[in-house]
Amino acid sequence: MEAGSFVWCSAEGKGDEAWVLAEVLKKSDSEIQLQQVDKTDNLFTRGVAVVDEETGEKKFDGVELANAKLSDQDRAEGRDNDLITLPHLHEPAILHAVSERFFHGKIYTWTGPVLIAVNPFQRLPLYSDDILNSYRSEGLFRSQGMGGGKSELDPHVFAIADRSYRQMMSEGRRSQSILISGESGAGKTESTKIVMSYLTTLGGMGMETEKEGELSVMERVLQSNPVLEAFGNARTLRNDNSSRFGKFIELGFSRAGHLLGAKVETYLLEKVRIAFHATGERNYHIFYQLLRGATEEQKEKFGFAEGSTGGLELPMVFNLTKQGGAPQLREYTDESSFEYTLKAMSALGWNEELIENVMSIIAGLLHLGQTEFGKRESDSGLDVADIEDMEALQRTCSLLGVDPEKMEAALTQRIVVARGEEIKTELTLERAQDARDALCKTIYGALFLWVVDQVNQSIKWENDGDVRSSVGVLDIFGFECFAINSFEQLCINYTNEALQQQFNKFIFKLEQAEYESEQIEWAFISFPDNQDCLDTIQQKKTGVLAMLDDECRLPRGTDRNFAKRLFDQWLPEKNQTVSANTRLHASKMQQAKAIFSIRHFAGLVEYRAETNFMEKNKDEVPLTAKNLLETAPSQLVKDVFEVQKREISDGADKQGGKSKTVGQQFKEQLVTLIANVEKTDPHYIRCLKPNDAAKPKMLTRKRLTEQLRYGGVLEAVRVARAGYPVRLNHTSFFQRYRMLLPSVSEEQIPWNMEGEDPQQLCVKVLIACLEEGTKSQSRGVLDPKEPGITKFEKIRRMQNQPIPMVFPQSDVQLGLNKVFMRKPPHDALEAHRVFHQAASATMIQCWVRGLEQRRKYLIFDDAVCSVQRWYRGCKGRERWTKLRRAQAGDLLTKHYRMQINRRKFNRARKGTVELQAAFRGRLGRFTLAAIKVQTYRRMFKRRQHYHMLKSAVVALQCKVRVKIACKELKGLQGEQKDIGKLKQNNDILKKEMQSLKAMLAAQAKEGASNELHEKEIESREKKIAGLEKRIADLEKELASEKQTVEKLEADLEVQKQMSRQSVAAPGSPTRASHIRGSSAQLSASDMQRLSMPSMPANYVSPEVVEKHKKHVARLEEQLKAERNQRLEADGEIIRLRASVSGIHLNEAEITAMVEEKKAASQKAAEASRIPEEEEEKEEPTGFAAIAGGIASAFGGGAPKEEAHRASVINFEDFLPKVRRGVIEETKEDAVVLGWKADIRSRKDREEALLNDVNRFESQMKKYVHHLEEGVDVVMWQLNRGESKDAPAEFPMKASHVTVKLQNKGDLMSQSILEFVLRGGYLSKAIGRNRGVNKAALEPLLLKEVLEVKAGCAGYDHTELPSAAGRSKSKSKSRGENKQGSLFITLTATPTEAAAKRSYILRFKSRSARNELLNGLRRVLADMQIDEGVSISGLQVEEGDDEMGPIDMVPLEAVHKVLDKERESHDRILLMLLQGFEDLKEREDELVKLRSKLESVIEESSEKDRVQANDSKLIMQLSKKLETLLMDNEDLRDQNDRLNARLIAAECEKMNMMT
Repeated sequence: MEAGSFVWCSAEGKGDEAWVLAEVLKKSDSEIQLQQVDKTDNLFTRGVAVVDEETGEKKFDGVELANAKLSDQDRAEGRDNDLITLPHLHEPAILHAVSERFFHGKIYTWTGPVLIAVNPFQRLPLYSDDILNSYRSEGLFRSQGMGGGKSELDPHVFAIADRSYRQMMSEGRRSQSILISGESGAGKTESTKIVMSYLTTLGGMGMETEKEGELSVMERVLQSNPVLEAFGNARTLRNDNSSRFGKFIELGFSRAGHLLGAKVETYLLEKVRIAFHATGERNYHIFYQLLRGATEEQKEKFGFAEGSTGGLELPMVFNLTKQGGAPQLREYTDESSFEYTLKAMSALGWNEELIENVMSIIAGLLHLGQTEFGKRESDSGLDVADIEDMEALQRTCSLLGVDPEKMEAALTQRIVVARGEEIKTELTLERAQDARDALCKTIYGALFLWVVDQVNQSIKWENDGDVRSSVGVLDIFGFECFAINSFEQLCINYTNEALQQQFNKFIFKLEQAEYESEQIEWAFISFPDNQDCLDTIQQKKTGVLAMLDDECRLPRGTDRNFAKRLFDQWLPEKNQTVSANTRLHASKMQQAKAIFSIRHFAGLVEYRAETNFMEKNKDEVPLTAKNLLETAPSQLVKDVFEVQKREISDGADKQGGKSKTVGQQFKEQLVTLIANVEKTDPHYIRCLKPNDAAKPKMLTRKRLTEQLRYGGVLEAVRVARAGYPVRLNHTSFFQRYRMLLPSVSEEQIPWNMEGEDPQQLCVKVLIACLEEGTKSQSRGVLDPKEPGITKFEKIRRMQNQPIPMVFPQSDVQLGLNKVFMRKPPHDALEAHRVFHQAASATMIQCWVRGLEQRRKYLIFDDAVCSVQRWYRGCKGRERWTKLRRAQAGDLLTKHYRMQINRRKFNRARKGTVELQAAFRGRLGRFTLAAIKVQTYRRMFKRRQHYHMLKSAVVALQCKVRVKIACKELKGLQGEQKDIGKLKQNNDILKKEMQSLKAMLAAQAKEGASNELHEKEIESREKKIAGLEKRIADLEKELASEKQTVEKLEADLEVQKQMSRQSVAAPGSPTRASHIRGSSAQLSASDMQRLSMPSMPANYVSPEVVEKHKKHVARLEEQLKAERNQRLEADGEIIRLRASVSGIHLNEAEITAMVEEKKAASQKAAEASRIPEEEEEKEEPTGFAAIAGGIASAFGGGAPKEEAHRASVINFEDFLPKVRRGVIEETKEDAVVLGWKADIRSRKDREEALLNDVNRFESQMKKYVHHLEEGVDVVMWQLNRGESKDAPAEFPMKASHVTVKLQNKGDLMSQSILEFVLRGGYLSKAIGRNRGVNKAALEPLLLKEVLEVKAGCAGYDHTELPSAAGRSKSKSKSRGENKQGSLFITLTATPTEAAAKRSYILRFKSRSARNELLNGLRRVLADMQIDEGVSISGLQVEEGDDEMGPIDMVPLEAVHKVLDKERESHDRILLMLLQGFEDLKEREDELVKLRSKLESVIEESSEKDRVQANDSKLIMQLSKKLETLLMDNEDLRDQNDRLNARLIAAECEKMNMMT
């Protein structure tokens, strides 16, 4: 352990790391300085812990030597398959080797004869038929003497199973046993299954086939596992399928090696789980399998009524299953497990009646756990327990098959036999609950023993004489140490202590066998013995179990008295806390709390006596329960209890005839088990759990270290290394320590082992090392300054000298194949080896440093010469430059004088020319101004006359057109006010309601099992019929009242017109200004003709009209209320229809659907009321209008603009307004045109919109066709990780590809986007697509496309890498903005390689980019609408159209029409949303360009020297800005057209719904 070597240091209490790897920096006599390898800033020291008195070896505290790191080749050759072959074998070495193999996917490791199995928590391809056959073939060859001495296959559970089978079939025919242990969740159950599967496969080969319909022995043995797991396994916090009992499965084989049968023996079932289990855990699997997997008939038979659970799942109702939350298992469901269990029961020969009876007992136990107790006053005045629900108790007894009266007595009474008399005592409420739980545990425990007995009867061999030998598989619980340990943990740890003792003896025998095979001298080696711990637990009279039995026999024995008896026996002294054999510990505080600790081989475990030690040990069946089960009417219950009585009475106490306690039974079973194991050849599998979270590829070193200790693996290593802990083969020993003798000539000891005896060479090396050590010890300390020594020798003397190689030669034994060494010789040799390596490294460093210094000198010399040459050249050039400057000065002076005179002449000439130009320009402008004034004067006169004529003609035309428009408007208003339209809509609604009722009736007939839904549907139909009748009556009454009101309003309007005409027709305010402005006044005869006629005889009072209106309002409110009730009925219909279809909707969803329907109906009503609200405005009579128009046309005083405005206002009052784009408030006098066309009616508007839609659809189809033909682009593929800071990866960079859309089937979701590289031989020659990743060219499914966006989304296009892998320069180029509009980005679904996957495409032009963008969006919209999740809420599933003939329009036809229109609407909506995104991106780009323009302008003002270049840049940006504005305007136009299509589709949808 010299400086430079690597060691392991303990890290207890410092996180999850048990040991850390460190490097030795410095070593002294008292301490060692270390540096952690993975954290170089962590420096620490460790002191000396132990000094060996014989050898003087110093053992540092928590420090162990580390093994050399294995190379990949060594791992491939399997150098780490067996940990025994490691030079240093201790706890950190084993932990490191196991963890390294685990992370390389190797979960099995040999440690001598022990197989270590680490649970991977995932499915690995290690158990296929091919792998099984490879181990079977190798085992067969080795058994025939055809294989080598070492296996070529990796460690595997198949290997240990094959070894046990081959040893059983050897000459001795000795039985075998495989002991599998480990803590919960380590994989014991799965390992047991794999071993049994392998052994049954080998035992089933070559056997005669069974009769038809019968299962073979191998199949019956394998089918027994599901039954035992269902009744004996449960979910714990550590494991989903934890075995809560121990089992020993003995497989019997014939002389020929054929499997004859099997026998199962169980140990210590955890019955306390029946009454209580922690949160997150479950009871035994069979309860949940029955509750979740039972059929409806079985649920009804067993009383599992889901209707009475209040919406809870069945396991959350019963007390025995809901305590832990009834969680689901991770790998399989209870429903499938129940089917598998029933299938296994049938395979074992159980008939249907027997299976039903067993399930009935399980159901009875569930109901028994639901029994509730109340309080009543007994005859003695005490509060005693009383059963509240006797009917539930009757049902429980019926399922269990017992007598109800005796069941009541068993739950509420206690019988004590004293002197032959029975004394009955009524139980209190708490005692009754305990009695109920105890009865459940008794019945289930007896049922489990009966199940095991039935399994044994099914799989056991017929004749014991046919069994020649056997293989036993022991699946036993591992060592347990919890925060609170009770009687169960004591029994479990007692079992592990006994098995560990047997394991130590077995390992010691193997060590002796290896020493004998190597023919080395060895003395008796002591090994750790835990017999004193076993005596502490099992010793007669004074053992823990014996004293517990004695306390149980006392009438008034308690747990505290038992603890006191234990302390008095093992800790008799006053202040004694540790027993004489150091196994039992108890401090004074622990003694006061009745707590004692036992030091097991794996550590100290604390037990609490007051956790019902005595009750668990007694496990007595009360007399009331015994009478209940013995006299049960059911024969199955009698048989079940008979098995338990036989199990208890087999070992009855001969003296008192009492039943044995649990401790006595368990002790006898354990002694029998150990005896059976000792008669066989044992094989060991230690299962380890890498982490408590049950996650794959995660290992907690601290937890693994604890399991290595608890599993006895480290104990086995201590036994194996008690004699000679270091073992090397001859080749390794020679190659490792020959370097310690550099002064020995090659003639004495060669450096190569070829042609030499390895053992003799090792002997020579060992003798030479001892001689060298003796010489160095006699010479003492040598002076490094001694003259005449070599440089290497001087370096050796200057370093710290290692310990001398002086040790007894007997500490190193040379066997036939290995060299066995004790620790001191190995440490001395290793210290000298590190010393020689350090001296050699120092010598090499000296030589390398000399070379570096010489190289630096040569470089410096060459640099000095170069500087001198350069300096001389500079001086010569300086003199030559001075001469040239003198000559150039004269020439420059001449040119300067010439330029001064030339500038004077040019200034004078320029001034003269400007003066002449200014004079001539002023004279010409005066002349032109005079001509223009004359021209405008003549034009004004002509235009004034023309406008007068035009205004008159326009006014006349407008009046005629107004008259025609009024007639059309009155016709339209009449149609809108017609009550027949409302009746027609009501008829459509009635037809839809009738169709809905027909559909509900058909669905109710199809679901015959839903009787409750049928009743509710019938009631709702009756309610709907009543509502329909009421709505019809109200609508009739409302229609009649509206007709009356309309008639009265018409009469009243006539009266108003007549009154207005009679007052002052010439002074009408609407035309007053117009008439006053006219130059021609009307004559008296004209005014007489324009006067209002006289008042009619049938005068109508406004109060009558108001009264009728109020009545109409009341009717409308009633109709609204009835419609609300109708909507509520619709909500109930929706819920029932969803329930029949198997869909569960909550109240929020139903309310949302009803509100949506209500909103749709309100929109339809508002749409129908729009024409009614646009009433005709007041206007003059026909003659007055014509007269006013003529007067305005031929008058001379009024402006013509007023007449034009008046005509426009009248025209706007009678025609609907259509505004393009976003809806907003308009002024009253605004002229609004629609869609760049003259729209006269709604029909014209709809036709125009339809034409736009057709043009848009045809254009989209053309884009899709171009996409199918292929588009040439430049593509980048961008991959990112899940984190935000993950770097971007480009599997494909600037590759020239062709994008094609290919259809692979009838569905659009089967289509793909194919990327094909472009270019031929020339592209390859110039390297255009060099380095392209072919895997990145895989086709992309359309259903994998998540988003299509214009531009380079998620990455700056200026930083995209080129094909050569270089990114573009960050400087802004001229075409940056133009290039940015040529990109689109496809976002695809994540893969295993990338969490975010994008395809960036660059096109040759923006038009090509827009065509592919629109075409791809059209394809995605079609795929989402036609093949994805239906957007329509009224979609009818396929197969639901069989409704039979009806006398009305089928609802399916209505659905088809609605769905067709909604699909078009949805497609337009998707394209509209994507268009909005493009518009937003264009606006963002516009903002960016404007900011860039401003920055350029600011820079141009600061940099006058580059003003010309900046001006050019500003012009280019201006052009780009104009182009973008034009593109923005095109996008807005397209957005407007899509808005119009959306409005039209919504209007059509509302019309169809109404």
